[in-house]
Amino acid sequence: MAFIKSRKHALPNKSRLNQAVVLAAMLAPAAAYAQEAKKEQVMPEITVQATQENDFKADKAVSAKYTEPLLNTPQTITVIKKELIEQQGAVTLTEALRNTPGVGAFFLGENGSTSTGDAIYMRGFDTSSAIFVDGIRDLGSISRDVFNIEQVDVLKGPAGTDNGRSSPTGSVNLISKQPTLEEAVSSTVSYGSANQKRVTLDADRVLDAEKGMAMRINAMADDGGVVGRDVVHNRRWAIAPTFAYGLGSANRFYVDYLHVKQNNLPDGGVSTIGLPGYTSPDTSRSYISKAAAVNPSNFYGSSSDFDNVTADMFTVRIEHDFTPAIKLQNTARYGKTSQKYLLTSFMATSANLLTPVASDPSTWTVARSNRTVKDQENQILTNQTTLNADVVLGGMAHALVGGVELTNEKQTTYGYSGTGTLAAANLYNPNADDAVSGLNLVRNGVYSDGSTNTVSLYAFDTVKLSPQWQLNGGVRVDHYSTTYDAATLSTATSNPTLPVGTLVPTNLSLSGNLVNGKIALVYKPTAASSVYVLYATSKQPPGGSNFALSTTASSAANPRFDPQKTSNTEIGGKWDLLGQKLALTGALFSTEVTNEVEQDPVDLLYYQTGKKRVQGIELGVTGELARGWLLSAGYTRMNTSVVSGKAITASGADGLTYTPKQSFTSWTSYALPSGLKIGGGARFVDRLLRGTDSAIGTPTSVDSYWVFDAMASYPVSKHVELRLNLYNLADKTYVAAINKSGYRYTPGTPRSATLAVTMRY
Repeated sequence: MAFIKSRKHALPNKSRLNQAVVLAAMLAPAAAYAQEAKKEQVMPEITVQATQENDFKADKAVSAKYTEPLLNTPQTITVIKKELIEQQGAVTLTEALRNTPGVGAFFLGENGSTSTGDAIYMRGFDTSSAIFVDGIRDLGSISRDVFNIEQVDVLKGPAGTDNGRSSPTGSVNLISKQPTLEEAVSSTVSYGSANQKRVTLDADRVLDAEKGMAMRINAMADDGGVVGRDVVHNRRWAIAPTFAYGLGSANRFYVDYLHVKQNNLPDGGVSTIGLPGYTSPDTSRSYISKAAAVNPSNFYGSSSDFDNVTADMFTVRIEHDFTPAIKLQNTARYGKTSQKYLLTSFMATSANLLTPVASDPSTWTVARSNRTVKDQENQILTNQTTLNADVVLGGMAHALVGGVELTNEKQTTYGYSGTGTLAAANLYNPNADDAVSGLNLVRNGVYSDGSTNTVSLYAFDTVKLSPQWQLNGGVRVDHYSTTYDAATLSTATSNPTLPVGTLVPTNLSLSGNLVNGKIALVYKPTAASSVYVLYATSKQPPGGSNFALSTTASSAANPRFDPQKTSNTEIGGKWDLLGQKLALTGALFSTEVTNEVEQDPVDLLYYQTGKKRVQGIELGVTGELARGWLLSAGYTRMNTSVVSGKAITASGADGLTYTPKQSFTSWTSYALPSGLKIGGGARFVDRLLRGTDSAIGTPTSVDSYWVFDAMASYPVSKHVELRLNLYNLADKTYVAAINKSGYRYTPGTPRSATLAVTMRY
């Protein structure tokens, strides 16, 4: 039983063309009679190409830099569509990214600090600074909601040619919802475990069809706890109005605004005591090694902790079609994200973990001496101009893309005093309401202010050498200029000639050019398949991820060092099956990252002699297996190694940290004739190795795990649909993320449920 989701729909292209043909045929006799004195005219042939895109399978990535369908695009690109996200009840970017293997928030932070927001790792490296919204970098360490997202394009492998400076192994591009000439209103209300309450609105309104004028408003409010965690709480709301003019014409104008507000009580993690691999941090207290694990719901912070975020993004986009083959797009954006954050953290070192009565663990305590403050503001002002042209040169078809991008990015942080102190927490029964003494947050003069100006030129070309062969290439040149001003408080060891607490200024600058390129050869055995080989590069200059330069000799952010370099070779194939309804992909890849900073064991100086390597295979399947049966699945296996340089894992193993060797993700759903839709999925994440530091006794890795989810939905009427999501059906206990020192971890979500009601008009 299928219902129409909107009472007012613009006809699909094929339907409109068919009706035009029928209407022309009906009017032909009258036209012939009226024009009988004129020469007989012959109507031109009308060719209609139907698309086989479905709720899971996308035909193209949205970026104007990708002129070809995904089938003919020679790189691993995963497109996660909103229909898949909605079926799973996913509400954040981190949850949506579970649909691509080997990508996740596996890293909790360093020492006493905790990663906030979308701390995404991809193919062995931190990708948090390579998150984009509609092709423009999105700054700020916040958790992104997907209420206003049409799809998520995940590019794997170096993205330097596409996006400029970036992480070594990929980027994530969120595509915003835009107005259409189809009127529709939908709203979803949901309630789930941990008292999670959420409501979303998506209203698309046609203001003037003749002028192509439309307005779309997406809004969201979310409030609730975190399943399996005491005290932790998330509260956020957002609104995203969008106006469009000229839809369906050669000149289109869009104005987007996004406002997000978050007021959360953050999570600093759980003690790893008692987990596999844990041993006593104190050799004189060996009994700690046999201690029981703490309850994963334990909260070791304070109820006075907070994480407040305000984000605003204003975008203007103009599109002009000179001809059907030549198109211009210009996008201008101003974005600002502010985060104020206080988190009580801990490090269960030998000194901080006290065991007054060895035989009575109820007396054991852990010091909460790491009060972490963040007051950070990120801003971006940018303008992108891209020209697409389909031309014939030398008897061969070319899909040309050229553009220029001007960007200013800033990050400012402030230091604070008066964070207060708490008594040690009971290890097995912590109290978040323990009194905080001396809490009086005031700025202490410590700050950092980093800014990068970038001028970028890029060009791409896809040449169709023959019906079977295509050559794809691109180059990008970025001229960057970074300035960094900061002030720190002197200590007895850092500046022994100054009184302790003296503000010490730092003024650094760096400029240079980045040149990145990619080239690929595509062979099409059939119209619905392709085989390709790709080589691509990427670079990250000092300070490129956080706009902070450093005078520390061992820091990659030291201006004296050259940019980090990445090269990627990929051999892959793509096949569209079942009438182009199902897409199969497979790729072998090898990525090398060079210019890593390493210390020479002889002269003890630092040089850029380090090299890391990631090699592997990735397989994927997305689309419709049969009528009503949808599938999205992916598998990756990676072998990571430090080719040159010291080991970076706590165990000393030759590999990269926070990178599962194998991972698998799947989701499938089936619509029954009655309208009932059932679905489910499985995820596997292999063992994770943590980073090395001076921690003693903490786990050097965390175990692999499987998680199974399920879903059922039913249309009560053409306007109302119910959906039930069940998560972690087996109630598996697992570690989702671990911090560098291994003292803290984020527990995986236990068994839980969400019930949602969607209303469409």
